[in-house]
Amino acid sequence: MVIGIIGIIGSGHIGSTLARLAVNAGHTVVLSNSRGPETLSALVAGMGPAASAATAEQAAAHGDVVVVSIPFSAHEDVPSGPLKGKVVIDTGNYYAQRDGNIPAIDDGRTTNSELLAAHLGDARVVKAFNVIPYAELANEGLPPGHPERRALPIAGDDADAKKTVTELIDSFGFDVVDAGPLAEGRRFQPGTPSYVTRLTAAELREALASA
Repeated sequence: MVIGIIGIIGSGHIGSTLARLAVNAGHTVVLSNSRGPETLSALVAGMGPAASAATAEQAAAHGDVVVVSIPFSAHEDVPSGPLKGKVVIDTGNYYAQRDGNIPAIDDGRTTNSELLAAHLGDARVVKAFNVIPYAELANEGLPPGHPERRALPIAGDDADAKKTVTELIDSFGFDVVDAGPLAEGRRFQPGTPSYVTRLTAAELREALASA
């Protein structure tokens, strides 16, 4: 799989873990956060020459695939222009106690990933990596075909974007279950059976069907 550069907007636990996995899988990463690239110097130094720090605008511009891993309340700060047409992986979850109540999400009319997609316009958003704690993401990858291999769900409206994300997740050591369009991301948001639960592909399909 050839992706080129993976841009990462938000370098907290999940973002930095994904960066390390990507570097270990042979990719180049550009990390950013809300505090400026100078605050990421130690993090990127520990990843070697395949990692660098930049602004969010630069990470969005340089990334062939871009990971958005920030609190949902900050989603409108994500630069939309540089992401036009790009695959964007949304790892985020909506937590009303942190993000403030959003009636359209609370009453089921939409999801946080759909609102991010609406903000980004022409980006091809895929929801992924939101159901697994960062330590498990870092340590639980297994080879393809292993009977206990953990599966992660994805959702998105663009088939080619989902194929790219599926291949990336597989390279990190996890199976993938496609839940369908981006709106179906509601099936694996907080409070659903698959959220932060270790499941094989068969178990995950059952959990998604029951949500």
